[in-house]
Parts: sequence; C-alpha cells; structure tokens
Amino acid sequence: MDYIAAMTSELTTPDGRYIVIQGRLWRAANPSLPAAAKVRHMRELLNGRRALKAAKTSGDEEAIAAARKLIAAAQAGLGERGKVWWKDGAPDYNRTLAKNSPYADWFARVDSRAQAASAA
Repeated sequence: MDYIAAMTSELTTPDGRYIVIQGRLWRAANPSLPAAAKVRHMRELLNGRRALKAAKTSGDEEAIAAARKLIAAAQAGLGERGKVWWKDGAPDYNRTLAKNSPYADWFARVDSRAQAASAA
C-alpha cells in the first residue's frame, strides 16, 4: 500500500472501536453519539485544527495552547480521547500498533489482502 493510500484509507476493526491508519489503532468516534452532537464536535474539531494552523503560522504560543485545548475537548466529545465509550471493561489500545494488539491476527489477514490487491 503506498503512503497516500495508507493515509487516506480508513480501515475499521471488526468491533468498530478503532480505525487503523498506517498500521496504528486510533479510537473511533462513539457510534451511539447523537447525530447533532457528532456534527457539533466535528465542527469544533475542524475549527480547532484551523486555529492551530493559524497559531503555528503566527508563532503565537498562547493561541497554540488554546487551539490544542479546543481540539482535545472536541476529540473527547466524540469519544476519540478520554474515557472509553464501550461498557464491557475492555482496555483501550489507542495509538497501539495493530500488529502488537489483540487485533494482530485480523490485521495481518486484512493487510495481506490489501498488499496483494495493490500488487495486482
């Protein structure tokens, strides 16, 4: 899989808890979040990312810190950070390499299929 395809493909674990980007698990948004809340948090996230870009460009350290707080709050609201959204007590593997997680066998199968498809 080439670099751009790996960056833009969104592979979701069978239980829907994580998306896989470049072989790393990232916690997915809470699927039971009401649509209006999801839209609100996504807007806050995108606004925060735009603010962070502008703050970095200007070199304003206070604005950078404020933008990062906005981003963190939006991600927590989506369920991507903070307390896990699932209720079965399973641990959080956020940011873990898929090959080093309980999803390793699943990921090896999916990744080998993706590599075979890109080679064809």
